[in-house]
Amino acid sequence: MVIKRREFIKTTAIAGAGLAIAPSVVFGKKATDSKLRLGFIGVGLRGTMHLENALNRNDVEITAICDIDPKRLELCQKLIKNAGQKKAEEFGKDDYDYQNLLALDKVDAVIISTPWLWHTPMTVDAMKAGKYAGTEVSAATSMAECWDLVNTHEETGTHMMILENVNYRRDVMAVLNMVRQNVFGELLHFRCGYQHDLREVKFNNGMQPYGGGVLFGEKATSEAQWRTLHSLKRNADLYPTHGIGPIAAYTNINRGNRFISITSQATKSRGLHKYIVDHGGPDNPNAKLKWKLGDVVTSTITTANGETIIVTHDTNSPRPYSLGFRVQGTNGLWEVDGNRIYIEGISELHRWDDATEWLKKYDHPLWQKYGDDAKGAGHGGMDFFVLNAFIESAKRNIAPPLDAYDAAAWSAITPLSEMSIANNGEVQDFPDFTRAQWIKRKPYEWMKDTW
Repeated sequence: MVIKRREFIKTTAIAGAGLAIAPSVVFGKKATDSKLRLGFIGVGLRGTMHLENALNRNDVEITAICDIDPKRLELCQKLIKNAGQKKAEEFGKDDYDYQNLLALDKVDAVIISTPWLWHTPMTVDAMKAGKYAGTEVSAATSMAECWDLVNTHEETGTHMMILENVNYRRDVMAVLNMVRQNVFGELLHFRCGYQHDLREVKFNNGMQPYGGGVLFGEKATSEAQWRTLHSLKRNADLYPTHGIGPIAAYTNINRGNRFISITSQATKSRGLHKYIVDHGGPDNPNAKLKWKLGDVVTSTITTANGETIIVTHDTNSPRPYSLGFRVQGTNGLWEVDGNRIYIEGISELHRWDDATEWLKKYDHPLWQKYGDDAKGAGHGGMDFFVLNAFIESAKRNIAPPLDAYDAAAWSAITPLSEMSIANNGEVQDFPDFTRAQWIKRKPYEWMKDTW
């Protein structure tokens, strides 16, 4: 697998695989022909996955790593050594030591995989330091942070990419292929979301068997240290980008289209309390907490081109995983749940078709060509493609496929849904983060073999 991936990089370096189009180089900064010198800020579970995939490339040198957990630094140094690279410089003496990493001349770009509240501050500091930034999702948690990302990008001329891997999922890209080939006709309506039972993740990070603990906060492990607190403090769609990212690509958001408005509602909050009582007992101190996040948050978004999008957030109740995709147009629709499709004039009247053969027929050219190389890269291979898009963009210092304007527009769903819920579903307007440039910005040519 390592050999195959390195062969892939070698044969596609000039072509620029991983890019949608080749936007202009910013402020005269030159692309680098040498290895991209990459730093990692946050090397927990997600950051380590990115690091391992980066080590499989022959055009990347990992020069610095940062984490406040010394055990994670030790683990990553071993991975770096085993890959035949030099020991990376370490940072982690306190929460702000990442700024010293950003000051290094030997770092060209950084990947940020930290708790949500750090994403925007670290990305802004990276851009101010002239480092091309790849940021895990969501990219921002407030409207002010959304504007910080856009304003800093425009003021510094430095790029950032939101590392939304679901945009590169195989079925998602096959449907993108179908959308671009007009299989569904004119687009009308979409559904998506993040429907994922995270109760074990939110308590002790599922490190014990099911029901093994109801601990969260500083004494817990991994995401249970920080993610659970958001459910305690906020009633909003806390994690919108896995769902909205692909839909934004289908509808050319920020490139000929944009989000206009959102209205959101939330159910009552019961799931986390029930979990605590069921697995920690009614006398557990956490059973007295008042959770703010509704178990199911539903938002409806309108676009400038007249489509509607329903986005669902559902992480605190028992359910199988689903991103709930539906793509609907004047000729028919596709739904991920049930793996089904209906195309007028082809499908039997009023009956769903199994979508398997359709997805094979419209399999995206990049997955056809490099699907085998992506195996083992994480999340069904889509981590391979999202990292490649970031690295190839950073090497050339050009705008990435998923840029600061996307990061802002998608992440804005969280604070806007929060405001709508707090005001009984009142409609909230999306800012135009592109300052009217969406009207003339061209859609990414995702069908090209060199995106």
